[in-house]
Amino acid sequence: MSALGITVALLAWVATLLLISIWKQIYSSWRLPPGPFPLPIVGNIFQLDLRNIPQSFGKLAERFGPVFTVYLGPRRVVVIHGYKAVREVLLNYKNEFSGRGEIFAFQEHKDRGVIFNNGPTWRDTRRFALTTLRDYGMGKEGNEQRIQKEAHFLLDALRKTQGQPFDPTFLIGCGPCNVIADILFRKHFDYDDKMCQRMMHLFNENFYLLSTPWLQLYNNLSSYLRYLPGSHKKVMRNVSEIKEYVLERVKEHHKSLDPNCTRDFTDCLLLEMEKAKQGPDPGYTLDSIAVTVADLFFAGTETTSTTLRYGLLILMKYPEIEEKLHEEIDRVIGPSRIPAIKDRMEMPYMDAVVHEIQRFIDLVPSNLPHEATRDTVYRGYVIPKGTVVIPTLDSLLYDKQEFPDPEHFKPEHFLNENGKFKYSDYFKAFSAGKRVCVGEGLARMELFLFLSAILQHFDLKSLVDPQDIDLSPIAIGFGKIPPHYKLCVIPRS
Repeated sequence: MSALGITVALLAWVATLLLISIWKQIYSSWRLPPGPFPLPIVGNIFQLDLRNIPQSFGKLAERFGPVFTVYLGPRRVVVIHGYKAVREVLLNYKNEFSGRGEIFAFQEHKDRGVIFNNGPTWRDTRRFALTTLRDYGMGKEGNEQRIQKEAHFLLDALRKTQGQPFDPTFLIGCGPCNVIADILFRKHFDYDDKMCQRMMHLFNENFYLLSTPWLQLYNNLSSYLRYLPGSHKKVMRNVSEIKEYVLERVKEHHKSLDPNCTRDFTDCLLLEMEKAKQGPDPGYTLDSIAVTVADLFFAGTETTSTTLRYGLLILMKYPEIEEKLHEEIDRVIGPSRIPAIKDRMEMPYMDAVVHEIQRFIDLVPSNLPHEATRDTVYRGYVIPKGTVVIPTLDSLLYDKQEFPDPEHFKPEHFLNENGKFKYSDYFKAFSAGKRVCVGEGLARMELFLFLSAILQHFDLKSLVDPQDIDLSPIAIGFGKIPPHYKLCVIPRS
């Protein structure tokens, strides 16, 4: 066959594949929610801004409505946008959309653990984790006492800065890290502990990399990109290193396990593993326990520490808000008593500021991906089993009717005309339903107690004029990443 004949045959073959692909797209989308027409292989990737996919979703919602379909590479995704639709999906369709859409950079955690598990064990693992965390939060040394105890260490570390500029990333992060480490494996790190610093570096690096354009591409086109060089390999190495560290702690616990005296969350999981050995289904293994603990270690450290770090930057931007907080702390708590959760009832301004920090920073704007567990009819559309479903949280937290002027930081969003704290059902920073954050209660407590303790003892001092502080995130994707900065903390007299 001549070269011309081969070329024509190849072109005809490619054209046929394209026609089949286009026909499949049209046929499969007949009863799906509307959306932009996808290209073969890449889908709608080129119609989205990979530096800010949540913003692209907002623009598509204006065009197609609160429920629409996009193709992120070959993955079919139904995006849910706006309070009514998101609340409906998370609460009224909580079983139908309770699956977890795969995040390919966390392949090592696939179908295990709590956060990324979409296998048959996720419900039991999550239920057990929630029960055990609740027991430890309400036990002899409850979470409030844990956080208050850790606040002393955090304040001592801040005093050692002696009013000099420092990067708060890891110093502030040690507080939440030690609280969750105590719950998980009864461990307390010194603030200069190299292993603690290493773990927090890995958490921080992964949270940043997952929010970059390349990881947005990789997590939707992994079958095409997995063998290419790129930061996805760094994320996977980090995930593996974190898991290996946790697995060593799990093995140590297993060797010294006393069934009559459980020391921590890891012991509880190990006891369940021993019980399950007597039954037909082995259930837990050392490896699956390590993934569960690693999930909670990452989430319990990184999200709270990032929120605190972003919150301090915001308060330096608005010193008048910081001053109001000082006044409320002095009036309710005084200069020496450690803050307590009961104080929250008498501190509506602090409560409002903590909520507004979480609303404003919009830490995980597009939520973690859900997945349809079965063919589901929703608002007249058919969403097939296996479809990724994204109930966007930023569409609630930045709703213009519920939160007037949402682009600006305003504690008044959570205060009524009498200055009392005002609850909003639009506040879904921790998501809702079957996949709501398992550490929501702990995180809320930490944010209030740590922030109150810091401001009780220190004034925040920016290295630049407050007007020049830029609050814009340096990356938007899996999360919103705060800018790097240094600050000084000046002891209050």
